[in-house]
Amino acid sequence: QVQLVESGGGLVQAGGSLRLSCAASRNIFSSVSMGWYRQAPGKQRELVAAITKGDNTNYAESVKGRFTISRDNAKNTLYLQMNSLKPEDTAVYYCNLIVNIYNYWGQGTQVTVSS
Repeated sequence: QVQLVESGGGLVQAGGSLRLSCAASRNIFSSVSMGWYRQAPGKQRELVAAITKGDNTNYAESVKGRFTISRDNAKNTLYLQMNSLKPEDTAVYYCNLIVNIYNYWGQGTQVTVSS
């Protein structure tokens, strides 16, 4: 079992920045993949960014050039740096970790971007 706790969400104005953190309860070095998803009210949860064990990254087209995913294995923490935020980025952001066939989720952190 792995517990994931997100933090860093909040309210920002359009054009601003936030850095989300996801702290894992154990070593994340062996993870196959880690990523961030988001879900806005009435919408399907979508992948925002992912990073593999080999540090290969993927981003949703809507956030390319604005968001950066990274991790610190020593601190068992995943990050999402979000710059040039837009109102359409408003959503609950969820941390995700995959180990073998197991899929773990955090409880989410709210990001609200005002016009």
